[in-house]
Amino acid sequence: MPEQSPLYHAEQAARYDRQGLIKAYQDRFDCRLVVLIDAIFGWGVTLFEELIHDADASQDLHLLLDTPGGDGETAVRLVRAAQARCKELTVIVADRAKSAGTLLTMGAHRILMGPTSDLGPVDPQFPQGDGSLISAKDIIAAVDDAAQKVQSAPATYPIYAALLGDVSALKVQQARSALARSADLVEEALRSNPDRSEKDVKELKAKLKAPLIEAKQSHAAIFGAKDALKVGLPVEEANPASEQWKMIWRLWAKYYALGPTRIYEGERASKTVPWAPDQ
Repeated sequence: MPEQSPLYHAEQAARYDRQGLIKAYQDRFDCRLVVLIDAIFGWGVTLFEELIHDADASQDLHLLLDTPGGDGETAVRLVRAAQARCKELTVIVADRAKSAGTLLTMGAHRILMGPTSDLGPVDPQFPQGDGSLISAKDIIAAVDDAAQKVQSAPATYPIYAALLGDVSALKVQQARSALARSADLVEEALRSNPDRSEKDVKELKAKLKAPLIEAKQSHAAIFGAKDALKVGLPVEEANPASEQWKMIWRLWAKYYALGPTRIYEGERASKTVPWAPDQ
């Protein structure tokens, strides 16, 4: 019988069901499994730490990650925290790990990706007042495009001033500064894997620079498992018919069914917070 009272257990049944699937995965693959579904910003560091603070450093850690991106500095903090608590780190991407999420995966020993899994360009994100995110590349591109058009047609200034009314000079500078840090953050993320040599770090950084930092792609640009393998990231392409991927997908479906929710969950710890619907 459950330890909780009947009504409380009934109210939290979906949570206990997910945690039961997490435990089954851990038992089957002899690891600790934690789940992070959120934009990556400072507010999530303590919540993530809650999932791994008592982890056995001699055991492998598997992280099921889904994120639209966020702050690269925070991503490096998270992967360092994870690596400090395990023997080997595997990041599982069932759907997407964009931008800062891609940075986090760079510090793993292994990145497990399925047919629809997606990484993306290292493009810092900035939270807006309505809870949505806007990319540094988009901020800079919008301002540069407006400046060029106003220069060629000065009469359009009032139009572009109105369109970019929420974009301050400070925000533009923050976006430029964040982009300028991208290469350094890639190196720091790669170095977070304690079993990676300095030679490997330098070689991987050089291979990743063009496709993930310098390329003028939108934040939503696709970077799948085969793309990641080509540049040397430790990706394993999951067999959709395998027992492991079936267990992952069943768990992922539970989170998908919740709708837009920030989730930090493990076998014992669980925190869920409603997320803005447009994220």
